[in-house]
Amino acid sequence: MVLTYKKAGVDISKIKQSQKAIGKLIASTHKLQKKAKIAHGFGHYAGIVEIPGGKLLATHTDGVGTKVVIANMMKKYNTIGVDCVAMNVNDIICIGATPISFVDYIAANKNNVNIFKKIVEGLVTGAKKSSMPIVGGETAIMPDVIEGEGFAFDLAGMVVGLVEKKDLILGDKIKTGDVIIGANSTGFHSNGYSLARKALLKKYSVKDKVKGVGRIGDALLKPTEIYTNPVLEIIQKCKINGLAHITGGAFTKLLRLKNIGYEIESLPKIPPIMGLVQEQGVKPEEMYKTFNMGVGFCVVAPKTQSTKIISIFKKYKISSQEIGKIVSKKGVTVNSSKIA
Repeated sequence: MVLTYKKAGVDISKIKQSQKAIGKLIASTHKLQKKAKIAHGFGHYAGIVEIPGGKLLATHTDGVGTKVVIANMMKKYNTIGVDCVAMNVNDIICIGATPISFVDYIAANKNNVNIFKKIVEGLVTGAKKSSMPIVGGETAIMPDVIEGEGFAFDLAGMVVGLVEKKDLILGDKIKTGDVIIGANSTGFHSNGYSLARKALLKKYSVKDKVKGVGRIGDALLKPTEIYTNPVLEIIQKCKINGLAHITGGAFTKLLRLKNIGYEIESLPKIPPIMGLVQEQGVKPEEMYKTFNMGVGFCVVAPKTQSTKIISIFKKYKISSQEIGKIVSKKGVTVNSSKIA
């Protein structure tokens, strides 16, 4: 049986239709506040408003998806908060903004102070790694909404960032001949888990060990890499034309920056856990449209900036390499196969 994200219950094309409909509704609110002018709305990695004084205020919200299911199966809760912070800060830095504050939202079917403490420990770890204060949050106990045996929960957050107009990066300056530098991921990060679980858990349990992978549950729970500090340093020291956090939709995310051609041909070796998913009947094209395939963040820049960018990532103990280039023919190709 060929497995797809759609068969696992997530239809990306229909989700995009929903997002488009939502975007039209959201746009109707953009002129409601006289003290804040919308500089960039729905559709990029963050919403941007111009506030008094000429500063740009960026906001973004995100969660960790069905990775919470794995945390529950493993009874391990002290890393999922890292993922929540990462999914927010990694997005907001894509427009050049510095994260300055964060709030979280935990919804659960019952109160469990020990588990809540573990979740927040992860949030604090992520906040420290991204040099960003957590200024508040909400814990909601909703047994009629959050269902599941034992403890069940969902986790999301919202980040606020600041950026000067002159430092704003939206991808509009990307041009043919630029290179794409890919910073390595730590694994699935926080995307594609509906497909990963469908593929793996029909054959394995989270406690099973597989040669080259280790324990399945541990590989699935590996925290999302936080790219904040190296990327902000890269923005300060290098000429950058575009930044992309590789999350849901994988490399198709590059099209958020500019409708141009993204040719990817030199990816690092994929994480063993992803290879194991592919062995269960997921076609390569589906893998490259769903998972990050070992690259969690992309920097688009002139070729002359490549060496310096790679050295800055290395300084923060993150491996990176040139994975492709910008071409004139529109779309995204990976290893000569068009995926978007």
